[in-house]
Amino acid sequence: MSYIKSALLDEKGYVILDQYDQAADPKEWHDLEYVDWKSSGVTRFAPLASAKGEIEVNGFWNHTPPRTDKDGVWIESQVAKAPHLVARAQEPGANVGRCRVIELQPNEYANTLYNLHQDDNNRLNPDGTGWIVRGFFNLTDDPESFMTLREDRFNPSTEVRIALPAGAQIIVDTQRFWHAVWHKGPEPRYCLITSWESGPELDAYIAKHNGTNDHENPYLDPKAIEDAQTEVQRRLAERAANLAARGKADAGPVDPEA
Repeated sequence: MSYIKSALLDEKGYVILDQYDQAADPKEWHDLEYVDWKSSGVTRFAPLASAKGEIEVNGFWNHTPPRTDKDGVWIESQVAKAPHLVARAQEPGANVGRCRVIELQPNEYANTLYNLHQDDNNRLNPDGTGWIVRGFFNLTDDPESFMTLREDRFNPSTEVRIALPAGAQIIVDTQRFWHAVWHKGPEPRYCLITSWESGPELDAYIAKHNGTNDHENPYLDPKAIEDAQTEVQRRLAERAANLAARGKADAGPVDPEA
């Protein structure tokens, strides 16, 4: 199938934008209404735009009629509490699907690798239209935490680790990458996540904010990587054994937002 994609994103699958002056904005995420929703870790979500303008974060394909992650409906009660966040999500002028703030509790590197998953953003997306990607705007100051991306789930040589200080702005093809956030804490991390449709509007936004995919990973002790890989394999084997004892097969990881 042939979709419209941003050249810079298509090259490496992620783009890092200029850092935003987060300190200049009010902490609107504290005023929003959250719902419990399992993602990659202990999480809650505060939706700003959803399938029908309701406070829920389910995939648009799970509604009637089912559709792809485009044409999100803004939730009036949430928009009134977070006009700055909504303005940032709308700034590119690209079609917005789901838009929400995630609250993530602290975790460990092994948990992050265990929770790596690929999104299913482009389910039902018509051929010839814009490929859906996700923007991640870090709202809290978490410079020791990392957006963790892998093209191969079990191959650490494919890992990209992008630090998450306040104002970090990243766009990721989360259907291409296995991804999760390694959040060291100690407080919860908050991030604005927006589904955008690729096209000229998003390209112009990336150029305006000096988007780049030039990046060098911060150092991580190879022993720490090896130990985490071993722990993930142990957990996966334990999971498979538990399922087998109940007469079930392990179907593997599933998009936690599907």
